Amino acid sequence: MSEMILESVAESSTEHGQQVALFCYAAIMKRSQPAWRLLYAIPNGGQRSLVTAARLKAAGVRAGFPDIGFPVARSGFHGMFIEMKRPADKLTGKRAGTLGEKQKPWHDSLTEQGFLVVVCYTWREAANAIENYLGSK
Repeated sequence: MSEMILESVAESSTEHGQQVALFCYAAIMKRSQPAWRLLYAIPNGGQRSLVTAARLKAAGVRAGFPDIGFPVARSGFHGMFIEMKRPADKLTGKRAGTLGEKQKPWHDSLTEQGFLVVVCYTWREAANAIENYLGSK
């Protein structure tokens, strides 16, 4: 899958589109770098019915927790978490997504526990963060 195809997947300028493109890229990368197989999504966000939201909360879903986990220890960190945010829309001028009030405390707590936490606005930015973390760039 070429970068052009990944850009087309991410074209919607939504957080979801960017994250889907990142996981497509991860599927390619895991062939040559097995650590990419450990990348996983954390389904904490999204629109849900009240009943579904209550069931997920009871099962441990927590508002504000990062979107993506990467349980690979490197450079003194226990692992990495990625918070994906909507990129700015070049056509409409709509601003990029920002951290919500419930997200910053999670990021601070995870950092205190020895995890690297990054905020990324595009799939490419997230991929670069992972590659830098792995030392492959």
